[in-house]
Amino acid sequence: MQAFLKGPSSISTKPPAAKEKGAAGAAGSSGEGKKLKPIPWVEKYRPKNVDEVAFQDEVVAVLKKSLEGADLPNLLFYGPPGTGKTSTILAAARELYGPELFRQRVLELNASDERGIQVIREKVKAFAQLTASGSRSDGKVCPPFKIVILDEADSMTSAAQAALRRTMEKESKTTRFCLICNYISRIIEPLTSRCSKFRFKPLSDKIQQQRLLDVSEKEQVKISSEAVSYLVKVSEGDLRKAITFLQSATRLMGGKEITEKIVTEIAGVIPKETTDELLSVCQSGSFEKLETLAKNLINEGYAVAQLVNQLHDTVVESEDYSDKQKSVIVEKLAEDKTAVMEVLLNSLKKGR
Repeated sequence: MQAFLKGPSSISTKPPAAKEKGAAGAAGSSGEGKKLKPIPWVEKYRPKNVDEVAFQDEVVAVLKKSLEGADLPNLLFYGPPGTGKTSTILAAARELYGPELFRQRVLELNASDERGIQVIREKVKAFAQLTASGSRSDGKVCPPFKIVILDEADSMTSAAQAALRRTMEKESKTTRFCLICNYISRIIEPLTSRCSKFRFKPLSDKIQQQRLLDVSEKEQVKISSEAVSYLVKVSEGDLRKAITFLQSATRLMGGKEITEKIVTEIAGVIPKETTDELLSVCQSGSFEKLETLAKNLINEGYAVAQLVNQLHDTVVESEDYSDKQKSVIVEKLAEDKTAVMEVLLNSLKKGR
């Protein structure tokens, strides 16, 4: 009986161990799977340090001085989207604090977070009042202040901005603020006067082409030089948009070469042939042809804003119209976008 009782117990002790081993193996494999999990290229190729920030020399110089031990002022970054405002301050914060202290020393709030006057008075104020202590494990000097990053600060209410003003003054010994916005005119004057302002310029075509080619090489993407140039053109200085278009086109083509036509489809740009045809029909003076073309554009699902912007560029750059015709067309485009077809027809008739 004892042998019988011992038998199952001795046998039963091994399968759980095997199961545990299998579970551990599964955990390990899942961990490896997590490492290989695909992430958006915009995040994958975000600058890891200040030196990787492109085309923003003034702010990079200031941040480098701070990394070398100089004090960091309150900052206000403004400029068009996709020019590296958020990436720059995040890269600087990682270099200042290292991976261990980064989450403790940096508070980031963007437009998706609640940032009314109550949050400014409670969450931001409580974080700003904390004393910055501790040292980096790698032995590098750690600054005695924390950083509060308020992304898209131009969407904050005036009351919340006013509440922030006093906190910035009172906690200047332990906290630095970095406000990020697209339109500096929407930030109240008392805040802008307390910050060092830096305008982020739209990236040059050369810088964008270089970054896109680097990403293409690392991701083993086949893309023609014409497609790269067209990506730069349609992104209008927004590198984030250009990289997103590149990734979308790569997924669409599945390893085949990306051409200018594919970029046009991905970006939602209206083909040049279509805008040329529209202008030609307007010049013909036939309302029936214009109505047919307008219905075709609607059926294709093109955005009206995109159509108006492209028509504006085409008319201004064209040599087929006199300066008088161009001025009349552009003025009417600015007055009424909804009636763009009729406006173009009438404008061209008057301008002749």
